[in-house]
Amino acid sequence: MQSRPRSLPLSLLALLVATTLSACAVGPDYASGDAPGAVLPARYAHAGAAAQASTNQQASSEALRQWWSGFHDPVLDRIIDCVLAQNLDLQAALSRVEQARAVAQLADAALLPSADANLQVQQQRQSLRSPLGQIASNFPGYERNHTQYDLGVGASWEIDLFGGLHRQREADLASAEAAAADGLGVRISLAAEAADAYFRLRGAQARLQVLEQQIAAERQLSELVALRLQDGFSNRRELAQAQARLAGARAAVTPVRAEIEVQRNRLDVLMGAAPGSLATQWTSDAPTMAAAPSLDALPAPAQLLRRRPDVMAAERRLAASNARIGVAMSEYYPKLSLSGLLGFESLSRFELSERTLQPTAVAGLRWRLFDFGRVDAEVAAAKGAHAEDLSRFRQAMLKATEDVENALVNESEVDQRRLALQQQKAASEEALRAVTEAFDHGAESRVEVLEQTRQLLAAQDQLIVAEADSARASVGLYRALGGGW
Repeated sequence: MQSRPRSLPLSLLALLVATTLSACAVGPDYASGDAPGAVLPARYAHAGAAAQASTNQQASSEALRQWWSGFHDPVLDRIIDCVLAQNLDLQAALSRVEQARAVAQLADAALLPSADANLQVQQQRQSLRSPLGQIASNFPGYERNHTQYDLGVGASWEIDLFGGLHRQREADLASAEAAAADGLGVRISLAAEAADAYFRLRGAQARLQVLEQQIAAERQLSELVALRLQDGFSNRRELAQAQARLAGARAAVTPVRAEIEVQRNRLDVLMGAAPGSLATQWTSDAPTMAAAPSLDALPAPAQLLRRRPDVMAAERRLAASNARIGVAMSEYYPKLSLSGLLGFESLSRFELSERTLQPTAVAGLRWRLFDFGRVDAEVAAAKGAHAEDLSRFRQAMLKATEDVENALVNESEVDQRRLALQQQKAASEEALRAVTEAFDHGAESRVEVLEQTRQLLAAQDQLIVAEADSARASVGLYRALGGGW
């Protein structure tokens, strides 16, 4: 009974020292605002004048969050909502986020004591031929059968003297945040993929209508040339040319029809449905090409760190590798663990008394004093991984800026082509009106009218492709800016 008063102050002293030292974490500290990213320009080189003037202002978060609503297409809104609710890749990404968060919770739990309870009842019949049985059986009152009762409550705690567990917690939390950013990236990619497939589908549907009109015009022109050949007003070369154009128009329909079905299947899979189900129902109406929305303000290149999930994930992985340097460095220092067990043991029955009390207290110290450079190698490996993640983070920043610049260039060039084709279509419509008027007055033949109709339909086909490309280019810009979450 004299040892207990001395052990209590020692335990309190050890706990006080451990608590004081646990506030000191070895290794470099990290702040997200201090991430040494790549040197980026203040504004984009290929942004338009209107957007360039406001490039340092934060773009409307609402416009970027649900950019697809800017197309004012309810079918597109319905498809993307279904994709974000049912896509299997997104569900898998969210599951990975949950796994990473669970690992982070384990790191939190490692900082706290753990306790467990144990209850055991053991029955045994002693062999008389065993060494113990042969000796014990010679004593009066020996019983071969006995029951042993064990009841105990134990607790253990690894004191984080030099912050290794805290650094591990930082690393796991940063890894969980990186996984969450990856999940956002999957969400953005899926929304953009769905919009891209939708506009390709609508463009192919509109082209099919024009190609069918073109086939009808080519057929009329071929028949008219054949009649003129019978009357001697044409020759076989003109007929062969007309027939070749008709065959070419018919051949152009095949890949367009295939494109329609391929994009419908693509949308179905993105929506987590069987190919040939939802998209066929939702896109069976007459196709319409919505005007692509434009951004009046662009987030500055440096702001992509807060907009692009891939950059956010790269920065969080950089933070995690920085914390792992501290985890490795903590192995230079001793580790202290405390454990205790309050138990009762009896051969007769459960008896919670002083006679059956069997307490245990253990204080353990582990220190890797001589490991022949293993800790040095672990620290060097952690620093090397951090240097790699730093390069990846800088590359992610540059890649994000490149994506935006390329998207701006693509959007600008596609828009110029669309405007030029609109002018071509308008001129073709005017030419058709003129030749039709001349035909009505007998100044032109039916062949000229059909030829001009064919040219107008060809211009409409090219314009439809340009309008679909313009919408897809707008989607690419929103995707590059990190819109969609």
